[in-house]
Amino acid sequence: MPLILDGSLSPSPSAIETTPTTFRRQEHHESDVVVVGAGILGTSIAITLARQGRSVILLEKSLKEPDRIVGELLQPGGVQALEKLGLRECLEDIDAIRVKGYEVIYYGTGVEIPYPVNAAGDADPEARGAFDGEEVDPRNPGLIQRPEGRSFHHGRFIQQLRSAATREENISLIEATVSDTIRNGWTGQVLGVEAEYPKTGAKDVFFGQLTVLADGYASRFRKEFIAHAPVSKSKFYGLELIDADLPRSMHGHVVLGEGAPVLLYQIGTHETRALIDVPEGTPTASHANGGVKAHLRSVVLPSLPKCVQSSFEKALDDGKLRSMPNSWLPPSTQQIPGMVLLGDAMNMRHPLTGGGMTVAFNDVLMLRGLLSPENVPDLGDTERVRKQMRNFHWRRKNLTSVINILAQALYSLFAANDPHLRALQLGCFRYFQRGGSCVDGPVGLLAGIIRQPFVLFYHFFAVALLAMWLIVQKSPLWRLPWTVLETLGVFWKACVVIFPFIFSELRS
Repeated sequence: MPLILDGSLSPSPSAIETTPTTFRRQEHHESDVVVVGAGILGTSIAITLARQGRSVILLEKSLKEPDRIVGELLQPGGVQALEKLGLRECLEDIDAIRVKGYEVIYYGTGVEIPYPVNAAGDADPEARGAFDGEEVDPRNPGLIQRPEGRSFHHGRFIQQLRSAATREENISLIEATVSDTIRNGWTGQVLGVEAEYPKTGAKDVFFGQLTVLADGYASRFRKEFIAHAPVSKSKFYGLELIDADLPRSMHGHVVLGEGAPVLLYQIGTHETRALIDVPEGTPTASHANGGVKAHLRSVVLPSLPKCVQSSFEKALDDGKLRSMPNSWLPPSTQQIPGMVLLGDAMNMRHPLTGGGMTVAFNDVLMLRGLLSPENVPDLGDTERVRKQMRNFHWRRKNLTSVINILAQALYSLFAANDPHLRALQLGCFRYFQRGGSCVDGPVGLLAGIIRQPFVLFYHFFAVALLAMWLIVQKSPLWRLPWTVLETLGVFWKACVVIFPFIFSELRS
């Protein structure tokens, strides 16, 4: 049995030496861990467990370079986690672009929100979590640089991760489509998986003490192990712009106007990704009005910065328009012995804030400790594994609840479709314009640097109060009764937006 069933990835010489564990994986398809899905989380957790001495079988339905329109921006908190995992080199040689923050453009007016310096404060290292600090300028050690993210072509980054996996002697990376889990008929314990080789159609089985299901947003196993399904109310339509002239280099751009938000960020020296959110039932995107392309041309194009419009129109004329559902799936614990569901298969949020990969790498970083040989000597000890996964569910909240709630709440404001939400949207933009902590706090949360849910709560309701004050300022005194009702409506809308997401994070 070959380690790799795709010639585009080659194992290192050490990976093909026949050790007892390698022989057991190849000939008997038995391992400590079977990982389903060689994506962001699956590949990184396979490498992490393999470096701890675990024998790992990593299964992926296609080892060709994936071509997706999301998973292209890694926040600073994700870059730091990647470095702690010893995988920082995967960002090299893929034409990755440094990202220093965001530019939010509200009806043609822009405001910069750079990643903050020491936003969590030196006195509170716990709040910083895995983010230990900012990079120091080697030419001037006394000068602290702001943290940076990276943006890139998703497929190139995935191939770098997979290449790193092939260099691990404890991993067998196999191209196979997993069709089902294998379970003990008496205890219900997951023992492994059934799979099929795509090139031959031959079926096979793979066994592990622990099965990690990380098969992405379209997981075929989610319904079997999680009670609730993802909710999707909009889609991102993606275009690749060539040599676009962005208003601010090395920044992601969020364009707000009459419609839903538009994201613009560079993913290569010459390529820029445009992601256009189109909510369900958008009248101008209906078939009767010419479909999504007509909506992009008549509604979205005029709202973009003029320096971007020509490259956007050219990309639209080229016709390479792809879509991706924007899903919300709150996290949940799983109590099935012998199996854990991770990554987008278990937890998703709107990709507006680019937090998915940051969550994934930090999850792996946490699991590295929880499932280490010191804490779980035998992965076949299902009770100990389940206990550690319960700990994982609650310990990850400091970061993931912030990113999950922020993504959903910010999308509600940025895709405002009623007067109260539009008032909150304006309040958010004016809040950013105030600068200082009004920028450092929110973008520190978004970047995965600040890991305190209360800080998110504070800034969200500070935005709501500012939105209410803006209404009071522009209203004449004789409208006072209506103004009070309007401001109370805005505050109520803020509560309606954020509290359901908070409650979903408190569920087990």
